Amino acid sequence: MMHSFIPPERFFSYLTWTEIQAMPDKENVVIIQPVGAIEQHGPHLPIIVDAAIATAITGKALAKLDTNIPAYALPTLHYGKSNEHDHFPGTITLSAQTLLAVLMEMAESIYRAGFRKLVLMNAHGGQPQIMDIAARDLHAKYDDFLVFPFFTWRAPHIAKELLSVKEVEFGIHAGDAETSVLLSILPDQVQMEQAVAEYPPEMPEDSLLSMEGKLPFSWVTRDLSQSGVLGDPTVATKEKGDRLLESISSSWTKLIEDVYKFRQPKAWKD
Repeated sequence: MMHSFIPPERFFSYLTWTEIQAMPDKENVVIIQPVGAIEQHGPHLPIIVDAAIATAITGKALAKLDTNIPAYALPTLHYGKSNEHDHFPGTITLSAQTLLAVLMEMAESIYRAGFRKLVLMNAHGGQPQIMDIAARDLHAKYDDFLVFPFFTWRAPHIAKELLSVKEVEFGIHAGDAETSVLLSILPDQVQMEQAVAEYPPEMPEDSLLSMEGKLPFSWVTRDLSQSGVLGDPTVATKEKGDRLLESISSSWTKLIEDVYKFRQPKAWKD
């Protein structure tokens, strides 16, 4: 079952080249590239977390999508830029340059096939900047190529209703949200008996710096955590994971619809 969570009729790799060649209105067909990572997620979660979440949310969103909207998912890109975690065994990381090259060359292949709308559906927090660079450079090179560098968790969802205030701010890796989602999609791969809570050291109250946000400092995971966890996975539940998946996948369905309808603004007339 190569399509995993993706509905088989929406899995790009199941198409033949003749079906792709004959596809109507290709400039408005939405192609989605799920992007994840293979990296440590504490002692309780498998290293496939980000790739699994990207694939599952893409699949659930496509399953809800109006059948009249043409949209297809590419095979998930499992490896990402994960060097912030490479002190922990099992993490596999590409360099920023390699990941950027892979995204650019994949996208140019999609462009050559006649498609003009590509969504980068990235679920790993360590690489949104690379998605942004790829999208801008591709559109600068091909002005009719519309590339959307989306971060999975920036779509509207109900995490604030389900998680503590502290967890929403600091539970950024292998905490309540990710663990709950994995309990929903891959429960047999979660070892809750190994789950530990660990938060990063707090910054001085008068400091303008933050771990993430508008004025961040650079860090690698071992600077902030001994376990590899940033958050509290011990309170995670499948019920929370089910609700998170439902809310965020619904938002992703709306995003795909918006991309399908989108027309590039043209202030400058050639």
